[in-house]
Amino acid sequence: MTKILMVCLGNICRSPLAEGILKSKVYNYKVFIDSAGTGAYHIGEKPDRRSIAVAKLNGLNISDQVARKFTVNDFDDFDIIYVMDNSNYRDVIALTRNNEDKSKVKIILNEVFPDENLDVPDPYSGGDFGFRNVYKMLDEACIAIASKINSDV
Repeated sequence: MTKILMVCLGNICRSPLAEGILKSKVYNYKVFIDSAGTGAYHIGEKPDRRSIAVAKLNGLNISDQVARKFTVNDFDDFDIIYVMDNSNYRDVIALTRNNEDKSKVKIILNEVFPDENLDVPDPYSGGDFGFRNVYKMLDEACIAIASKINSDV
């Protein structure tokens, strides 16, 4: 079983969406997907109401997710760690213990735009449009990720 972790800053906007989107596109017996934040701002909270709403508009329910902080142990527990932006990348890379840990960390939009290191913008301070835009970006990336995983059946 492949284990994938989605990581953003607070684990209430982007990474819960990425977790929910990818879960909807893969065989659940093949993949375990979770999410975490690099910051401890929202530990124990549900996703942002706007993330829940945009997921619901797209037929997904992410309301049962609970925010948690990324830890060094996640390198042991996950095969791939997708970060949402370059700041998250730097924060996660700073915790790596070795090259194996480092090789697990990937910027999620590189799945769609290889080696461009583009950020999924943090929609937290914006309006609903930002969440819809983020959903579309993550959906496209998750389609690419799922096609790789599902082809291994």
